[in-house]
Amino acid sequence: MLKVIYLGTPEFAVAPLKAIMEHHQVVAVVTQPDRPVGRKQILTPTPVKQVALQHHIPVFTFEKISKEGEDILRTFQADIMVTCAYGQILKKNILDLTPMGVYNIHGSLLPRWRGAAPIQWSLIAGDSTTGITILKSDIGMDDGDILLKKEMSIQPTDTAQTLFEKLSVLGAESILEALEQLEQGKATLTPQDPTKVTYARKLEKVDSLVDFSKSAQEVVGWIKGMNMGPVATMQYGGEILKIFDAKVGNITSQNPVGMIVVANPKKGLYIATKDGSVEILELQTPNSKRMTAKSYLNGRNMKEGSFVNELGSQV
Repeated sequence: MLKVIYLGTPEFAVAPLKAIMEHHQVVAVVTQPDRPVGRKQILTPTPVKQVALQHHIPVFTFEKISKEGEDILRTFQADIMVTCAYGQILKKNILDLTPMGVYNIHGSLLPRWRGAAPIQWSLIAGDSTTGITILKSDIGMDDGDILLKKEMSIQPTDTAQTLFEKLSVLGAESILEALEQLEQGKATLTPQDPTKVTYARKLEKVDSLVDFSKSAQEVVGWIKGMNMGPVATMQYGGEILKIFDAKVGNITSQNPVGMIVVANPKKGLYIATKDGSVEILELQTPNSKRMTAKSYLNGRNMKEGSFVNELGSQV
């Protein structure tokens, strides 16, 4: 049994934490400070903090772990540190804090998709597979040596939300296998191939507006990848509509980009792309709940032949 310090923040990091707790001794948890959440901006602890407190594990929320955490964390005399979507870059003083070093649970098959949003970008790029990589952290960004990788297929129905959930569970399985190898002295580390590196930059609100001039598959990937935030959007009738899910449409005749081809509560909502159409499956209007596009069309009139994103003037 290893003594582990666990660093993580979002819901994605909860399943791995619980798995480690069942098989090893988690002596401390480090997460991000409580942040305002929701319209009422209620100060809320991270999902990882909530789990740690429920199990009476000491929790620390350093604004800058490299400056504030070294002396405190050293007192726990842990064997190893495990990170999972923690949210801060670790400097050498923290990386060298435990005898076995720091191992990270990363949501992609490295070296593909290093960076902040690997799950989102795997969908945006139309990847057919993704997975979990357990790597030994160093001072670079996700460029440490790999201990193990576990692969899984991306399904046509997957969104960022469903992939986060699946990969969180796979991350839990992966870190337990990695810790077992390390504890038994059977771990083998493999350097990453620098010729295969891609980067997954953080997605910002300015990225939200869907570009219907792309192919239908690219538009669908963008919508699915943005599903958890900042969420893809389109403009219609003076409103900004958030789009949470879509699929490639079965209407392939050539129509001007951005044209509403079908808008029917029984048939659905189809918008033209450069090579066909996309069917919008789930959306949200301002000050309303998420709903299917068909439900939206029951109460709203979208005119077939009109355009989203003010694209009609370009035709």
